[in-house]
Amino acid sequence: MAYRVNDKSDTDLLELLLDKGLEGLPEVLTQFINQAMEFERQRYLRAKPYERSEERTTYANGYKPKQLKSRVGKLHLQVPQTRDSKFYPSTLARGMRSERALKLAIAEMYFQGVSTRKVKHVMQELCGFEITSSEVSQAAKLLDKELEQWRKRSLGSYSYVYLDALYEKVRYGGIVRDCAVLMAVGIDQQGRREVLGLSVSLSEHEVHWREFLCQLQERGMHGVKLIISDAHAGLKAARKAVFPGIPWQRCHFHLQQNAQSYVTRQSKKREVGSVIRSILTAVDAQSAQALLSEAVKRYEKEMPNLATWMEENLSEGFSHFSFSEEHHRRIRTSNVVERLNKEVKRRTKIVGVFPSVDSCERLISAVLMERSDEWQTSVRYLTF
Repeated sequence: MAYRVNDKSDTDLLELLLDKGLEGLPEVLTQFINQAMEFERQRYLRAKPYERSEERTTYANGYKPKQLKSRVGKLHLQVPQTRDSKFYPSTLARGMRSERALKLAIAEMYFQGVSTRKVKHVMQELCGFEITSSEVSQAAKLLDKELEQWRKRSLGSYSYVYLDALYEKVRYGGIVRDCAVLMAVGIDQQGRREVLGLSVSLSEHEVHWREFLCQLQERGMHGVKLIISDAHAGLKAARKAVFPGIPWQRCHFHLQQNAQSYVTRQSKKREVGSVIRSILTAVDAQSAQALLSEAVKRYEKEMPNLATWMEENLSEGFSHFSFSEEHHRRIRTSNVVERLNKEVKRRTKIVGVFPSVDSCERLISAVLMERSDEWQTSVRYLTF
C-alpha cells in the first residue's frame, strides 16, 4: 500500500509510542522519516499533491520500498520518487555517509581481532544489530566508491585556499603510527566554502604536501589568489615548489602561538600578545610595518630572541592587506579549517586507533564530504 503523508497524525504516533513503549520506536521512526521525505519531495516539486502550479518542476511518481537498519531496529520505508528520477531525500542521504564510515571503522577493528569487549559493545550500540564480516566488506566497497569519486572530482576556480593538517593514530605495518591528514578548503567565485580534498600520509614532509598540492592542480584547481596556512616547513617548501607565484598568508593565530615560546617572562606574555595583535590588525601594511619596527626596538634589549623572531616572521602575516578589507577577518587566519578539524576529531575519537589507513581515510572523507555539501547550500562565507 502506498504511503501518504497524513496516514498517521502526530497524536496517533504519540499514542502508538505510549501503548507499545520502546517496542513502538521503529514504527514511530518509520512514520516520521516517511513524512519528512514526503515534505521534502513537495519542496522539490514546488507543488503540493494535485496542486496546479506554474512553479512545478516535475511530477511525483509513487514510492520505492526500502529497508533500513537503524539503531532501534529495521525500518520499512517508502522512499518518494519523481518522474525526472533526480530526487533523493536528504533525510536519508545526509548524515548516512559518516555514520556508515564510523560503523565500518569500528566493525573492521572487531573483525581484525584488535578490538576489546568495549569496542564490540560500542559497535553493537552504534549499529543496533548484528553485523557480519561479509556485510562490512560489501558496505565498505560501496561507500569507498562514492567517496573516491568525491575525492577525485573536478575542481574549479578558487580565490582563497586554506591548507592544514591533523594527526590520527593508525595501525600500520603492525604498529601504531601517527598519520597526517592533509586538507584543503577553498572559497569559490560565489564566496562559498568547499572542501577541495584530503590525503592521509605518514607525515607532513614536503614530498607528501607536494604530491597533495599537485593532485589538486591536476584536478583543475585554478585562479588561486592567496594561500592561507601555518608555517610548517614541509608545507612551506611544497607550496613554493607547486605555487611559486601565489602570495602566502601566514595564519595569525599560529603566529601568536609561536611568539609565546620566545617570551622569557610569564608576566610579559599578555603584553606581547597585545602588541602582536595590534600589529597584525593594523589598518594597512604601512601602519603594521611601523608598529612592527617599534616593537622590535622595544624588545631588542629585554628579549632579543623575541625581537629577532618578530622581525623575521611577523611580516609573513601582512599579505591579507593586499586584498579587500571586507575579507581581512576571514583570510588572516586558517580558522575555517581549524573548526573543520574539531568536527573531524569529534567523530574520530570514538574509534581511537584506526585499524588501517583506508579506514581512517574513509571516515574522514565522509565527514568532510557532508560538511562541504552543507557549506554549498548555506550562507556565503565571503562576498566578492
